[in-house]
Amino acid sequence: MSRIRFVAENGALLNETEAMAGDNLLDVARLADVPLHWRCGQGTCGTCRVRIAGMAPPQRLGRKERNVLLRAGAIDAALAASEEWREAEPWRLACHLEVDEGADWKVLCPDD
Repeated sequence: MSRIRFVAENGALLNETEAMAGDNLLDVARLADVPLHWRCGQGTCGTCRVRIAGMAPPQRLGRKERNVLLRAGAIDAALAASEEWREAEPWRLACHLEVDEGADWKVLCPDD
């Protein structure tokens, strides 16, 4: 099992839950009643962007996720073109992200 803590921008704990490896992070948030914005669930709108703390090693981003994060203004062109992201709390799309086995993630949820 993995532990997922959803935290608001102001640091307030929104919810803490357990998830199975392979669970989609957006589904985990919805089941935990976390007020995470999302529109399409298909990885094209960018509204489910979150920052992930504790992801080690970081999961690789696909081209689609990079393009959506770039279009949403979460990352710049240089970062989108980079093969390795070394940010401590990288932006990710919750609908693209699967929970890792034994993960202990803090998911920072933007207010907008």
